[in-house]
Amino acid sequence: MTATQERQDMKAASEPRTINLITAVTEALHEEMERDSRVVLFGQDVGARGGVFMATAGLQATFGKERVFDTPLSEASIVGAAVGMAVRGLRPVAEIQFADYMGPGFDQIISQAAKMRYRSGGQYSAPLVIRTPSGGGVKGGHHHSQSPESYYTHTPGLKVVMPSTPYDAKGLLKAAIRGEDPVIFFEPKRLYRASKGEVPGHDYTVKIGEAAVRREGSDLSLIGYGGVMPDLERAADALETEGVSVEVIDLRSLVPWDRELVVDSVQKTGRAVLVSEAPRISNFMGEVAYAIQDAAFDSLLAPIGQVAGFDIPYPYVQDKIYLPGPNRITAACVQALNY
Repeated sequence: MTATQERQDMKAASEPRTINLITAVTEALHEEMERDSRVVLFGQDVGARGGVFMATAGLQATFGKERVFDTPLSEASIVGAAVGMAVRGLRPVAEIQFADYMGPGFDQIISQAAKMRYRSGGQYSAPLVIRTPSGGGVKGGHHHSQSPESYYTHTPGLKVVMPSTPYDAKGLLKAAIRGEDPVIFFEPKRLYRASKGEVPGHDYTVKIGEAAVRREGSDLSLIGYGGVMPDLERAADALETEGVSVEVIDLRSLVPWDRELVVDSVQKTGRAVLVSEAPRISNFMGEVAYAIQDAAFDSLLAPIGQVAGFDIPYPYVQDKIYLPGPNRITAACVQALNY
């Protein structure tokens, strides 16, 4: 290779590229394993197969079976091993095949990983990441479509993240792997290949705890995270044709979450509609609603609206009925605007 060709290759590698969300996850894992030899990756079928959604495709061939390996079908063992590895100095990234399957590992997460720093008086931490596909929209039925994030946002000691774009997925995952605390990294599976966007060619991270304003507006704040974000954009587009200026906010991170940005937005617009596909009872958006009324009550021109999944087991095939879609979101916004 000539010096000119080498410079051209380096320039091409540093230029922005358009990729989908699942590719962003794969790239983040590859780059972090290349950067830090302490990073290990394991879970059901993550090795030669590359995972059920192919998020880990090619990583075992590149980094070997000692750093990328399959596990038995035992979520408790997967999480328990991750905790032990983290305490002993590794940077484990454990994959749980679906978020619905995290139940058997729940005690290891909330009783061990989340409390390691506190119970040891700061002598130990548990710098681990648990990646898991979450949410519906793929006709997976009630065991492959749930949104269990509130179980984990309720547990002090855990960070909880759910990106919706390739840029955020890559940057947040890299930040999670480099951090010193356990992170539950929910990946909205219906966006794996549907969400496409530009990512830089250079190394970068996205700070956990900062929301993103996807579009600025003045009449209403439309707030969501994860798989619902494309529907928020569609609702905002529909309202824009009627002359309504909608501010769209993507939380990206649930613990910690960007209270300041959300409150500032609602103080500006006077109206808020909160969207999540999780069931309504104990929905994380209840915490956001409380923060808004606590800090921005005098600015509100209408009650805070909420669009969520229903308080039923996730249905087998009625995804479009169960999930908040642009029609339900738009209707909630119109109700707030007409109050």
